[in-house]
Amino acid sequence: MHEFERLVAIMRQLRAPGGCPWDAEQTHHSIANNLIEEAFEAHEAILTDDMGHLCEELGDVLLQVVFHGVMAEEAGSFTLDEVIGGLSAKLIHRHPHVFAEASVKDAAEVTRNWEQLKSTEKGKAARQSILDGIPSALPALYQARKMQTAAARVGFDWPDMGGVVDKINEEAAELKEAVSSGSRDAIEDELGDLLFSLVNLSRFLDVDPEAALKRTNRKFRERFGRVEQDARERGINVDEMSLAEMDAIWEAAKRGL
Repeated sequence: MHEFERLVAIMRQLRAPGGCPWDAEQTHHSIANNLIEEAFEAHEAILTDDMGHLCEELGDVLLQVVFHGVMAEEAGSFTLDEVIGGLSAKLIHRHPHVFAEASVKDAAEVTRNWEQLKSTEKGKAARQSILDGIPSALPALYQARKMQTAAARVGFDWPDMGGVVDKINEEAAELKEAVSSGSRDAIEDELGDLLFSLVNLSRFLDVDPEAALKRTNRKFRERFGRVEQDARERGINVDEMSLAEMDAIWEAAKRGL
C-alpha cells in the first residue's frame, strides 16, 4: 500500500501549481482514450505471455486510474478512497459464498449469482434491458460477444452449434446477394450480420474472437514481413514483385521454411 500512496502523491504533485504543465492541463476527456490504449497493451502482453511487459503495462493502466481519481478529487466529484471502498464493497456483495453463508456448486453457479446480485446494485436496478450495461464504446467484436452471452443467459440462444453454422452459411449467401445488388448499405448490413454470426460461433467454441483475430493479424504481419524482406534482399520494391512471387514466399513462410 505504501507504493500506491507514493504513486498518488506523485500524481498530485504533477497536477499541483509548479508541477508538470502537461499533466496539469489534462481532463477526463483529454486522456479518455489513454485508458483504452493502455488496457489493450496489457491485453497484448497477456496474449503473448510476456510477464515483464505485463508488469509494466499494468502499471500504465493503474496510472490512468490514479490520474482520473486525482482529477475527480480536485473537482470534488469523488475520492480514490471512495473508488477503492466501492470496489471492496462490490466484491464482498457479489461473493456471498465467500464472505457470507451462501454456498455454490461450481463456477457456473457463481457466474449466475454474480449477475443476479449485480442487477440489484445501485445504478443497475433501473436498467430496462440486460444489454444496457454493455458499453457501446467497446470494440465491436467484444460488444457482440457480450450481447450474445447476456441474451444466452436468459435462454435466447441456439440449442447447439449446428444452428450457428447454418446461420453463418445463410448470412454468407445473403452477403453474396447484396454484393450482386451493388447496394453499399445492403453490403454493410449483411457483412455485419455475417461477422456477428462468426462471433456467435466463437462463443460456442469458447474462443475469444478478439484474441483469434489478433493471432491471425500477427501471422499476417510475420508472413508479409518475409515478402518485404525478400524484396529488400533482391534490391527491389514489393510492388515490383508479381503476385505469384509474393504468394510463393508467403506459402514458404506459412510452412515454416
